[in-house]
Amino acid sequence: MKIGPMGVWPPVVLAPMAGITNAPFRVLCREQGAGLFVCEMITTRALVERNPKTLRMIRFADGERPRSIQLYGVDPETVGRAVKMIAEEDLADHVDLNFGCPVPKVTRRGGGSALPYKRNLLRRILREAVRNAGPLPVTMKMRKGIDDDHLTYLDAGRIAVEEGVAAIALHARTAKQHYGGQADWAAIARLKEAVPEVPVLGNGDIWSADDALRMVAETGCDGVVVGRGCLGRPWLFRDLENAFNGDPARVRPSLGEVADVMERHAEGLAGCFDTERYAVADFRKHVGWYLKGFTVGSELRRAMTTAESLDELRTALAKLDRDQPWPPNTDTPRGKSGERDRVHLPDGWLDDPWDSHVPDDAESDISGG
Repeated sequence: MKIGPMGVWPPVVLAPMAGITNAPFRVLCREQGAGLFVCEMITTRALVERNPKTLRMIRFADGERPRSIQLYGVDPETVGRAVKMIAEEDLADHVDLNFGCPVPKVTRRGGGSALPYKRNLLRRILREAVRNAGPLPVTMKMRKGIDDDHLTYLDAGRIAVEEGVAAIALHARTAKQHYGGQADWAAIARLKEAVPEVPVLGNGDIWSADDALRMVAETGCDGVVVGRGCLGRPWLFRDLENAFNGDPARVRPSLGEVADVMERHAEGLAGCFDTERYAVADFRKHVGWYLKGFTVGSELRRAMTTAESLDELRTALAKLDRDQPWPPNTDTPRGKSGERDRVHLPDGWLDDPWDSHVPDDAESDISGG
């Protein structure tokens, strides 16, 4: 799969996930298999203002190539400045633009999955990004639309091609669906038919390598984006590499092998964050994902999710039954799910789909990563 000048094989992308796809997690995933591994989403305003937290978030581990940054922004000028900064200061090799985030704090300001409804504003943002990227490929990730009555993905795809975007990823859900229900893979097929000029990547409900192969076969998409399926399971990328190379082998680690990865993950976070205590606290959210399906007592699980130091975590990990085999039937949904009652939007956002005005408070209090 070609994304601009970059060759990507296997055609697999790690989806940027807030609080998840930092450098330590990306390193674990890269060790398992090749692909494109994108850092967690950062805001364009924070980047151009050189917010210290944001600059820490875009640090890459030694040997991470290609380096991929996902940007979120609503103002075309600010997006352009951020992309130009990345290109001129060699901060990354690839820029992805987020038009898929469904969380209220983003959509109520017109960003994320709300933005493609404003076709001309989307065009302005993409034009500024591509114009300022120099040799770097610019890609975009989006959803089907705001809800079933306001679908935007086909219009957005055509606009992206016209403005020089190198690839398009579609999470086949609406913003209203959030992470609930079933991904509409047929929409991925329709997008591929609409924009044959560029690679189209499918996203949604890939819980195993076989799911990825099935998505490609059913939709004709050029590659896949994997998000929640790899939570607590970085070795999914080994499975994906094997699958796309025609190898039926799948990684099925013992609980002892999982525990070793958990320890390395926590240690990596300790090297990434300012304090060990904060790093261990951040790691707690991964415990349930890593242990999914294994038989582990509630008291031992509690010890891991309340640990305040690496030593406390190591003590708990040492009590696991290391010989316990990989549990069957764990290629199932992970992470958050559920549909939203409504999508939070700026006042009057749906009145005119061609309006290119940037909301006055679009980025007024967004200054962190």
